[in-house]
Amino acid sequence: MTTQPDTPRPGADTPGLTVAAVARRLGIAPATLRTWDRRYGLGPSAHTAGSHRRYRPADLARLEVMQRALLQGVTPAEAARLALGSGSTPSSPVLLSAAPGVADQVRVGGSVLRLAGAGRRARGIGRAALAMDASAVRRLVDEAVTADGLVPTWDTVVRPVLGAIAERWESTGAGVEIEHLVSEAVIAVYGARALAAPRPPAEVRPVLLACMPGERHSLPLSVLAAVIAECGVPCRPLGADLPLDALVAAVQRSAPAAVVLWAQDRRTADPAAIDGLPRTRPAFRSFTAGPGWESSPASVTHLGSLSEAVDTLCVFLGVTHRN
Repeated sequence: MTTQPDTPRPGADTPGLTVAAVARRLGIAPATLRTWDRRYGLGPSAHTAGSHRRYRPADLARLEVMQRALLQGVTPAEAARLALGSGSTPSSPVLLSAAPGVADQVRVGGSVLRLAGAGRRARGIGRAALAMDASAVRRLVDEAVTADGLVPTWDTVVRPVLGAIAERWESTGAGVEIEHLVSEAVIAVYGARALAAPRPPAEVRPVLLACMPGERHSLPLSVLAAVIAECGVPCRPLGADLPLDALVAAVQRSAPAAVVLWAQDRRTADPAAIDGLPRTRPAFRSFTAGPGWESSPASVTHLGSLSEAVDTLCVFLGVTHRN
């Protein structure tokens, strides 16, 4: 039985890892490693008898610092400076701050997300998304929520990234898988916050959140559900493409205080659906949300943004916005 040259045994006197082995371990292209070596001096330091250079543990530690810095939105030059000066082991934390002169676009493997004016957290999520690193996207979104809150993270971090992905799709026809990856990460993080919210009193009437029939873009309602839940209001997110008869049944069974109807596309924003909702005792109030609603019935309030939705619902329900 022989030992593969790319996976040295712990404690063995081996020359280190090849470029291919390190690229697999970090989840990046070998060409990226060669670029980091050529531009920033983050190359392998060990040599074999045939003059093939190999990465030692210290080399790998610097590369991991470089990669973590990039995922947090630091420019490649600044990330390389941190890596070369860190002396860190792979598990050692590195405190990062936004570097001056940060570019307004994120590039990974030849792909570009244009993030003009975006902050460090958004650029880090953009890099992780382009690298299809789902765990890093979730971690960075969770860190942003912990540091800044649910609403600011949506407005200043998530929305710029999703907007850049949409712009890329419009110009190239590519990137649907990136949008899905980011959306799933956001749903996971915000959904966990909703589940962790304090349980409201049983007598508090819920808010129903539903996409219009044919509407499949439900992410904003998942975000709104988490914020409302943190305010102590029970939510009933009913998901995408809810048939009208199912919405009517949900209203009749749950006696909601409010119903929010989301439409991303104007083709799904049907005012007749609002007129078709049942009358209940006690009565509920209807709201519309999403860019699909160019006009709403006079008796219905349109919620133009997440902040506006939260403020309006909290005032209507008589609760305090905690985030």
